[in-house]
Amino acid sequence: MSTGSAPAQKENRLSDREAYAAFDAARVSMVLSDPNADDNPIVYVNRAFTETTGYSARAAVGRNCRFLQGEDTDPEEVQRIREAIAARHDITVDLVNYKSTGEKFVNRLMVSPVFDREGELIYFLGIQRVLAPEDRLISPNAVLHEMREIQHRVKNHLAMIASLIRMHGRGASGAEHHFNQLSRRVESLQVLYEELANPARRRNMDTVELGAYLSRLVSAMQNFDGRPGIRLNVSVDDFEAPTDTAVNIGLVVSEILTNALKHAFLGRETGLVELRMARLQGQVLRIIVSDDGVGMDDGAEWPSKESVGGRVIRSLILQLDGKVAVMRGANGTVVTLDVPLASQ
Repeated sequence: MSTGSAPAQKENRLSDREAYAAFDAARVSMVLSDPNADDNPIVYVNRAFTETTGYSARAAVGRNCRFLQGEDTDPEEVQRIREAIAARHDITVDLVNYKSTGEKFVNRLMVSPVFDREGELIYFLGIQRVLAPEDRLISPNAVLHEMREIQHRVKNHLAMIASLIRMHGRGASGAEHHFNQLSRRVESLQVLYEELANPARRRNMDTVELGAYLSRLVSAMQNFDGRPGIRLNVSVDDFEAPTDTAVNIGLVVSEILTNALKHAFLGRETGLVELRMARLQGQVLRIIVSDDGVGMDDGAEWPSKESVGGRVIRSLILQLDGKVAVMRGANGTVVTLDVPLASQ
């Protein structure tokens, strides 16, 4: 991959590494390289990459991807990759690479630039699919379609994470606070990728079982943010939702639950938070998060325009074309989110 010019921004490195963890559950090999560093070095490989090539993350990170090439690698295909990278274009090639043992394998390699939401080039993404004998029974177009679906979702999620990092860089007062807040958001993406990696899905990455996903997300949050005396109850209908919609809903639910766990039970050791989801008539999805905590102050704006978390929620609800209502009382707070499924 080609050499970049500007050095990477150091203030984002720690959070980036945490963000990469969201893609460890993907079933295909993924590589991210940094075009803003000298010789475009690898900055992340997922578990599938290490299993495919035999190279550990420690052995791969910091090197240019050319170290996988060897005697039988077609130099013309390598030149096509270099030209596409220089032009910041997508490219797909079938290429001979070599494992750490010296064994060669043929893989379909898709390389694509990743831009953040401000249009800045932040990564090159490489998705690698080994062409095993059984793949010859599958249409080449089917294999390429699956890889493009993965590429599309990963690029969107990386852009989202990059935007979150920038928002925190502007609004967070300390690195530890920055890191912990971003970790909670990345957790929802990681749970989603684990759901998509379920072998029972049989290659379908267009939709996800939303109820199962949110249940797993709540369980992950209990491990991450849970307090012994605070109970989290879940009652959700299950149905297939578009994967991109599930991403945004998961992030919104994560933000609302985090807010409740952080603020609703100040000065208390016990409490209850409930998550309910149902599909209403008229193609509307209703999500309700309630708590029996101390309640919000009268006149308090939620989501707040002043806090990073509030701005994140507002942005995500806008993307969902959703409507949010907040009921405050002495016995706690109820947040209701309605999402029109017809627009998803």
